[in-house]
Amino acid sequence: MKNIVIFGAPGSGKGTQSELLMQKYGFKHISTGDVLRAEIKAGTDLGHTAQNYISQGQLIPDDLMIQILASTYDSLCPCEGLIFDGFPRTIPQAEALKEMLAQRGTAVSAMLELDVPDEELMTRLINRGKTSGRADDNAETIAARLKVYHTQTQPLADWYEKEGLRHAVKGIGSLEEINAALCAVIDAL
Repeated sequence: MKNIVIFGAPGSGKGTQSELLMQKYGFKHISTGDVLRAEIKAGTDLGHTAQNYISQGQLIPDDLMIQILASTYDSLCPCEGLIFDGFPRTIPQAEALKEMLAQRGTAVSAMLELDVPDEELMTRLINRGKTSGRADDNAETIAARLKVYHTQTQPLADWYEKEGLRHAVKGIGSLEEINAALCAVIDAL
């Protein structure tokens, strides 16, 4: 089983590329964003708590995310592979994911990093907000999310580098070019 962490700033194309990888390899997909949006839409207690953090451009607390992740992981496995999209976002989350997977007799196979300049991210997210209606895709919230990404999430790239799992891929270009670069990494695992 291949456990893939797809990594990058908001708007880097993680969800789009995850879909393409799922189609090609038959992997399952955990998007913490999708899971949280479903909870918010359903009006659950978790959804209300999550909405308070998301509306301020903040990350969901680790203990809450890890509980959600473990439950979702167990509901999807066994499978050919699994893509973690939007998790981990911090070093403590990566350590918790490593521990959770070890308890299940598996590990992260690779971290695939989509590298996209901030100016491009801002443009993509504002355009996505116009078409998707996502309330968190506005200039003020995007700026806050990018700041959180650079201060809290970007250091995770170095952590995965030390683990020998980081594979950086240029996240600009055609979908096909980006996907081919990601597939080359997966095929080499």
